[in-house]
Amino acid sequence: MGPAEITVFVDPDGEVTFSDLPEDLVEVVRSLDPETLLARGVAAGGQGAEDPGGVEAFDVRPVALDHGEVVLLDQRKLPGEEVYVRLRTAEEVAGAIRDMVVRGAPAIGITAAMGIAADIENAGGEDLAARFEAADRVLREARPTAVNLAWAVDRMARVFEGVRGRDAGAIREALRSEAERILDEDIAMNRAIGRHGADLIPDGATVMTHCNAGALATGGYGTALGVVRAAREAGRRVRVVACETRPYLQGARLTAWELVREGFEVTLITDSAAGSLMASGEVTCVVVGADRIAANGDVANKVGTYTHAVLAHRHGLPFYVAAPSSTLDPATPDGSHIPVEERPPDEVTSCGGTRVAAEGVRVRNPAFDVTPWSLVTAIITERGVHRPGPEGYRF
Repeated sequence: MGPAEITVFVDPDGEVTFSDLPEDLVEVVRSLDPETLLARGVAAGGQGAEDPGGVEAFDVRPVALDHGEVVLLDQRKLPGEEVYVRLRTAEEVAGAIRDMVVRGAPAIGITAAMGIAADIENAGGEDLAARFEAADRVLREARPTAVNLAWAVDRMARVFEGVRGRDAGAIREALRSEAERILDEDIAMNRAIGRHGADLIPDGATVMTHCNAGALATGGYGTALGVVRAAREAGRRVRVVACETRPYLQGARLTAWELVREGFEVTLITDSAAGSLMASGEVTCVVVGADRIAANGDVANKVGTYTHAVLAHRHGLPFYVAAPSSTLDPATPDGSHIPVEERPPDEVTSCGGTRVAAEGVRVRNPAFDVTPWSLVTAIITERGVHRPGPEGYRF
């Protein structure tokens, strides 16, 4: 039996993407005329689309595959510069993931898939099986916490196994197509997440968010910020409080950049001010993304998320997590089994290239923390809004 609900997104140029669609129906949907889909109530969008308030939608795409190269918006340079880098090998792509040229679990997964496709595209006359195995290995090891990375590489591996032994052109085409499919599906899933989550955001809400779970962290549109975007597209007035997200300042540099450009009313605060604003009644709910969600609903996300969840619980505020099903990790029973990446100490001791801490001080710099399922009001995926039972979540 197919899913109860399918999300279809039609770009202005007629390209159709979708989520939760069984393989045997893929060609059926692709064969439909876009005008027919629109007549049946499917919302068109994409570059230049406008929301009900007349504000032009900001459709940033942080990752693309172009003629055998992975093209990444260098998020380390934002908000000061919009610089794109072009990468041809798995080693280069893995380095960009480690160095946070690209970040955000869904975007990392897409980038890894495209990294494999580009690497094989540029392999020349080498043994493609050996080349694929090397690319698979180096990309899996790039960052350990975001489960989307391994999920995307696993998909590419299944495709490669299916075409192993065919000519090089067929192998390259199959890998390119799968990488592009992963991107398209992610955008469709984000829009479905937004639609489901928008129903949780009342008119006039002030939504607090942590890190960046917007278009920059995904293939486009965003997860947590996708919920905010969809609420506004539904005609609701929404304000956002963005926590700066030390030490890498994804909230200040990236979330604020996205939302300001799109005309949202957004207020930037220090991470340590979150509790004060909750206590004074200035926050309606908290919506964050996720890098990995264990089978029981424990959530690994950017460090500081757990603190916000505890504060939201203390003040009786809903705490929502928005993530695609590719972030769910049924093989990990609970949060205690999620590996937490420890990043370099200079991210804490320096800011903008300037040393701010005493020489010789010891540093801990975990990139993520784990929020217990009991503090999560609901988890929003492209399949709907999931709420916990007495012993956690069931997906």
